[in-house]
Amino acid sequence: MKDLINASISRRGVLAGSLVAAGTLAMPSILRAQDKSLKVGVYGGYFKDSFDKNIFPDFTKATGIAIESIAEPTGEAWLVQLEQAAKAGQAPADVSMMSQVSMLKGQATELWAPIDMAKLKNASGLIDRFVNKYPDGRVAGVGAVAWYITLVTNTDVFKEAPTSWEALWDPANADKLGLLALVSNSFLLEVTAKTFFGGTNALDTEEGILKAFDKLAEVKPNVRLWYRDEAQFEQSLKSGEIPMGQYYHDVTGLAAADGQPVRSTFPKEGGIQDSGCWALSRASTKTDEAHIFIDYMCQPAIQATLSRKVGTAPTVKRELLDLTDAEFASVSSDIEPITPRYDLYQTKSDWLNQKWTELIVG
Repeated sequence: MKDLINASISRRGVLAGSLVAAGTLAMPSILRAQDKSLKVGVYGGYFKDSFDKNIFPDFTKATGIAIESIAEPTGEAWLVQLEQAAKAGQAPADVSMMSQVSMLKGQATELWAPIDMAKLKNASGLIDRFVNKYPDGRVAGVGAVAWYITLVTNTDVFKEAPTSWEALWDPANADKLGLLALVSNSFLLEVTAKTFFGGTNALDTEEGILKAFDKLAEVKPNVRLWYRDEAQFEQSLKSGEIPMGQYYHDVTGLAAADGQPVRSTFPKEGGIQDSGCWALSRASTKTDEAHIFIDYMCQPAIQATLSRKVGTAPTVKRELLDLTDAEFASVSSDIEPITPRYDLYQTKSDWLNQKWTELIVG
């Protein structure tokens, strides 16, 4: 899933805007000493460059805590590194930005040091789904960034915007769709469950999952491209060669603002919202500094800046933000989102991939 955001964030490079950290926190004087530091793992490329240039320096200025940023490798390699190091009492990074599936896998080995929410004065503004908890209620991670995958169309081909994900199943759209190629990054099982079976809890059982697979298989005649290369789909969407599909809301909006004949629609069932968490390695000795950093990143002003400059959806409640309606709509929606069933990609990954190949893309 982090592969997904790496690709998405690299595309957001077109924003080329600086991240301007807004707001400061009052810090205990003991932590203003210049020898205080924190190692922070972030997604690489444009994302890391933006944080290095604009977020981290302002954080250091506000707190006296120097940041050493680390570009995380893609996939689960970073999770494996953190786990192996923690066994030896080492922390390659104190705080890391982690995908939701990696959060669950790290929970299984008690990799994440519990976060003390009482130390986060800005935590009260977080949307509940962005607080990642151990089964016993301890907080394992806090929402860092979020983003949406929505229903996208070419406006030359589709004069009216579709209103439901049901459009993917419409026989009139035969050979017109571009959909993400993996069960674990398309989240089409969740879309199917929300659209036809009352919600993603329909996926609680294997019987329910198989029903969703059977329904999703009905989409196959409409699919022109199961894509892994986002640039290929984006170009085909712009040209009208593949005039409908699923894609990143913010990137599609940027293309539309640039004059391209494309639109992003939040269907009535909701867009697909994926996200990443800040998590603290159990081997870190920088617990105080880590809490100050996470609290700083939870500030509504910082979340608003990320929305404006990077195109991420805020992880805090809308009423706390100074985003205009247009700014908010460019990255998010008030429609309740479809939240991926990350637990399934942790516990049933091999079986899901097998069924996906067998029933959907094979």
